[in-house]
Amino acid sequence: MPSMGEAGSPPAAPSLLPQEIIRVKRDGGELEAAAIAAFIRGLADGSIGEGQAAAFAMAVFFRGMTRRETAALTEAMARSGTVLDWASLGLPGPVLDKHSTGGVGDKVSLILAPLVAACGGFVPMIAGRGLGHTGGTLDKLDSIPGYSTAPDIAGFRNAVRSAGCAIIGQTAELAPADRRLYAVRDVTATVESIPLITASILSKKLAAGLEGLVMDVKFGSGAFMAAPAAAEALARSIVEAAQTAGLPTLALLTDMNEVLGENAGNALEVEEAVRFLTGAGGEARLHAVTIALAAEMLLLGGLAADRPEAEAKLAEALASGAAAERFARMVRELGGPPDLLERPASHLPAAPVRFPVAPPRAGIVAAIDVRRVGIAVLELGGGRRRTEDRIDHAVGLTQIAGIGAEVGRDRPLALVHARSRDDAEKAAKEVRGAFALADQAPPPRPILGGRIAPH
Repeated sequence: MPSMGEAGSPPAAPSLLPQEIIRVKRDGGELEAAAIAAFIRGLADGSIGEGQAAAFAMAVFFRGMTRRETAALTEAMARSGTVLDWASLGLPGPVLDKHSTGGVGDKVSLILAPLVAACGGFVPMIAGRGLGHTGGTLDKLDSIPGYSTAPDIAGFRNAVRSAGCAIIGQTAELAPADRRLYAVRDVTATVESIPLITASILSKKLAAGLEGLVMDVKFGSGAFMAAPAAAEALARSIVEAAQTAGLPTLALLTDMNEVLGENAGNALEVEEAVRFLTGAGGEARLHAVTIALAAEMLLLGGLAADRPEAEAKLAEALASGAAAERFARMVRELGGPPDLLERPASHLPAAPVRFPVAPPRAGIVAAIDVRRVGIAVLELGGGRRRTEDRIDHAVGLTQIAGIGAEVGRDRPLALVHARSRDDAEKAAKEVRGAFALADQAPPPRPILGGRIAPH
């Protein structure tokens, strides 16, 4: 039987005052779903101040949240704005998405969304901008002239219906409480809280009206969660919260101890994605991660019976040009040039200075501090130090050597694309410091570090 209050009366309902909600969490208590929902409503309508939002984030950062609290926070944030419903469009396939926790050179979304669309899925992808040393999918797409990463919801829906995929940013209508809370977290040193990360990611995905989600949770020197154990904890939190919210979700743990692909920098990564889609070549690790994630999406959406069938469908979509055609249609639907695939160099910005990063000696790449590589791109102007900074979409690195590559006089560590010789030399120094060389190749390391599925 439930416990009774004084003199046999029922216990008082938990207070919905913001300061009382904060106090409960500050003292290590478990919040009721109604209290969490009330706080999130206050974030969305502006009745909760910046100080209270910051105090809540800090209390959660230090005290954590139970699985039930995390699910309640996620669902409340998702319901704080518009929740998309795709049923009215009569789409002839499942609505699916993928989300990455971010890494250096991670242009998987640009390839995966049209690839899954070519196999019968519909991918309404709400992507993000760069965070710290990691690049953002929206910043890459902003390098395409005319491409709108902020269409209205009607335009977003039309693009998904026509192209099968559309990659845009979070709109004002979708999960507005998340936008408010994230801005507070970014300036209060509370970004790394697993419950808050979980709710931030999943609230946008639930608001997008998905039928299935595949997570790419990265670990390693270039990842947001560097330790494999921390990455696994985040993956389990996301999968469990999604399961509670009724969104079929699984996660792959992937290695970010090397740059993903050969290019890092916004327009340079778009160019690499175009080459991949048009059959002009794709780096082996980038190919492996993309196909693994896309295959899981096909399986989750019932578009393939098993992994061999999923991989065969994906290979055919690439070989036939169907995936490239979907990408071209998405770009056109969202305002970009209709001939980007045929003439990428005519549309994507290019930096005037190209500078090879010579290694200190000939040898074999034994290890890479990928975070330093990302910092080099940021310092070239390819990322933001502050929210208001403008990004130079042309700068970055190409021909980045991977672990096990032989480097020397004829093979640089990377090629810097910069605005000036001085900028290029500064970036080259940072890149050179990120690479450790040896006389023998290290043992191969798998790109996939595990698969987290619901219990």
